[in-house]
Amino acid sequence: MKLKQPHLLGSVTIIVCFILLTISCNSKKKSEMEKDNNTTDSLDTTAINKNISTYADDVMFMKDYIDVIELKDETNNSKVAIAAALQGRVMTSSAFGAKGRSYGWINKELFKSKDTLEHINVFGGEERFWLGPEGGQYSIFFKKGTEFTLDDWYTPKLIDLEPFDVKSKTSNKVVFTKEAALTNYSGFTFNMGIQREVAILSKQNLQKELGLDTLAETIKSVAYKTTNIMTNLGETDWKKETGLLSMWMLGMYNHSPYTTIIIPYVQGEVADLGEVVNDAYFGKVPSDRLVVKDQVIYFSGDGQYRSKIGLSPMRAKNIAGSYDSENGILTIVKYNKPENAMDYVNSMWEIQDKPFEGDVINAYNDGEPESGAKPLGPFYELETSSPALALNSGESATHIQLTCHMEGDEDSLNPVIEALFGVSVEAIKTAFY
Repeated sequence: MKLKQPHLLGSVTIIVCFILLTISCNSKKKSEMEKDNNTTDSLDTTAINKNISTYADDVMFMKDYIDVIELKDETNNSKVAIAAALQGRVMTSSAFGAKGRSYGWINKELFKSKDTLEHINVFGGEERFWLGPEGGQYSIFFKKGTEFTLDDWYTPKLIDLEPFDVKSKTSNKVVFTKEAALTNYSGFTFNMGIQREVAILSKQNLQKELGLDTLAETIKSVAYKTTNIMTNLGETDWKKETGLLSMWMLGMYNHSPYTTIIIPYVQGEVADLGEVVNDAYFGKVPSDRLVVKDQVIYFSGDGQYRSKIGLSPMRAKNIAGSYDSENGILTIVKYNKPENAMDYVNSMWEIQDKPFEGDVINAYNDGEPESGAKPLGPFYELETSSPALALNSGESATHIQLTCHMEGDEDSLNPVIEALFGVSVEAIKTAFY
């Protein structure tokens, strides 16, 4: 697909803050907005009444700058918006059709600027395809011999400024492909093929994927699954000695003061499994923002304090999520965590003693950085990674992630939360007290 503006491509990282550029674009005419909104979709007015951005608003906005592919589940009236120009990124979704709440965070200021930034382009979106490692001697964000500082940090063009090709498309599924080459900090070049499939799920299929017997009729939901395949197209096998890549899925969501991230973990002694959570990315997270209890980690998603956490393969399960108690929004991220896989790339900005002891699940809360610069969003993130990919020539690996948003009252959502996370709504609401 082609961009409607030549400089609107890019991605985002959770550890870099830039001052976004000034606003300079025209909006749709009122008559066009009314035409687009008056569809056969659900005319639920929850999002409008709460003065938040609707799915139709966000899709209409983006269409002034990029082509948007929309998927729809007719039985559930759910929608998903995807941008091929942004590496097949899921930009946003809705459980209530065109006039429902827009779940993905979108950086409208950067879209309006019609510009391309040097180090990274922070366009947002609730699931983007990325690659690791970010730092270390096998980094793909630093060139050989440079310092591990912000001045020398550059997002690879492949995951920042290059579109993916549309291989096929139906009303409920789209498949993207890309062939590319990347050279890491140590000088090894990866020749790769990427295939990314995004499919919207019916409510029935969602229940099956989550292992739930039923969902209350009062719950509205949208769910999509991405199947991401990487193939070694080169003649040389990918080995630890020259560095490995990982597939890295990151989702940016709209924050609120009432949003709590919930991550179940494998219980056990530190001597056997290591620390429960890594909170050293941006400095130790205060106890009123990160609480570790039996079975579950609670982490604030209020967008008011820049912080990040991660779980090792010994501690991580195959699910993470968040709950917004004020708006009744449950977000679920589930992925295929290979059994017994222990090698995950390390993204710390340093020459590493243990380059394959990285995290599997990460969560990020945006906020004002110590420098006092403007926050990226604010927003919050949920992330998952594949193992380090030691692929022989011609070999492929797959990373699958399911993302779901449910809206409903506490009585309806509580059984789902208890079944998937092992805690109650009340436990989440009182986690920091």
